[in-house]
Amino acid sequence: MKLYSQRASTDPVPVLRALAILLLGLAPLAGAQAQGAYPNKPIRLVVGFPPGGANDILGRLVGQKMQEAWGQSVVIDNKPGANAIIATENVAKSPADGYTLLIGASGAMVFNPGLYAKLPYDSVKDFAPVSMIGSFPLVLTVNPNLPAKTLAELTALAKAQPNKLNYSAGSSPFQLAAELYKYQARVTLTHIPYKGSVQAVQAVMAGDADLTFVDSPPVVPQMKAGKVRGLAVTARRRAAFAPELPSMAEAGMPDYEVVLWTSMFAPAGTPLEIVAKLQTEVAKIVQMPDIKERFAGLGIDPVGGAPDALAATMKAEIARWTAVARAAGVKADQ
Repeated sequence: MKLYSQRASTDPVPVLRALAILLLGLAPLAGAQAQGAYPNKPIRLVVGFPPGGANDILGRLVGQKMQEAWGQSVVIDNKPGANAIIATENVAKSPADGYTLLIGASGAMVFNPGLYAKLPYDSVKDFAPVSMIGSFPLVLTVNPNLPAKTLAELTALAKAQPNKLNYSAGSSPFQLAAELYKYQARVTLTHIPYKGSVQAVQAVMAGDADLTFVDSPPVVPQMKAGKVRGLAVTARRRAAFAPELPSMAEAGMPDYEVVLWTSMFAPAGTPLEIVAKLQTEVAKIVQMPDIKERFAGLGIDPVGGAPDALAATMKAEIARWTAVARAAGVKADQ
């Protein structure tokens, strides 16, 4: 009778095969863990205006705090032009992975739909609302050499000189704010477009434009320096950054109100858990003492609301400003 040895085989093939099967089994788990570790690479915040305006400043403040909290670089990407259409389209067509986000101004999201017959993006369908960052009024500002020190005097001057006065506007909401004034005051003004609010203010300072409706950050320092004259703010109440200025309603136009906002948006289809993480972080950031203090100095009210609240605001304001554009007969040329 023959005896056969029962020593383990030294053939390496079965061992390698077993190891390969084990690694294949672990791969999906490792991939899922990597995908879930958001963020694990730099985030790009796209702003549709040049540096210096409210949207750019808010994007930089929020981006810096996100970077500190998450340990990942947050890069501000300014893409000015075409009433923020360039930047907004860029984000709409970006991957829905949470790494390209829009610091979306109300102009691009709720004013442009009423001004343009055709846009390369849909404000509602192409974006996942994250959170409203802050809201703010505008300041009606004139060249200091203009013989108008009150809203009533400006209106009287415009009526006495039809089609002579002009206004600068750095984006669609500033344009429609002026057009709403024109419509309610029954005056005529000529629109001069600029790439951003800083440039619009500079035009008033230089005398290239007579007046502008603009966000507070680029204009308040110029007001304090006497280079421009503020006449009113567009909210229902006076603003802390310029308490000497009346509201438009207080100054004689009771039905006038324009309050803009800046919000964060992700491309449509971004995973809900990423949207939720972003919203939680934004809500936390805008309530930080140093951020609240900076917002107050800029005339910005912190919000940090939920995505569904932002979606509801957008729906209502698209309807409102589309009606204003139609009533004023305003259409933008691309």
